[in-house]
Amino acid sequence: MTARQAPEGWRKSTRSSTQTNCVEVGRVRGGAAVRDSKDRAAGYFTATAGQWRSFLDAVKSDRFER
Repeated sequence: MTARQAPEGWRKSTRSSTQTNCVEVGRVRGGAAVRDSKDRAAGYFTATAGQWRSFLDAVKSDRFER
């Protein structure tokens, strides 16, 4: 069993400016962590580097409904 790495370098999109309903992304070994910026204490979920790339590709190619 390996120890869980704490996410580092949390950041939120510059496009969100002063909005409060945003997500933040942090770095973990081999992937990314995501949390709600208005409820950081609720925790976060992680994705592998491949999962994160697939998600970003889907967002950039507009595969989600608005």
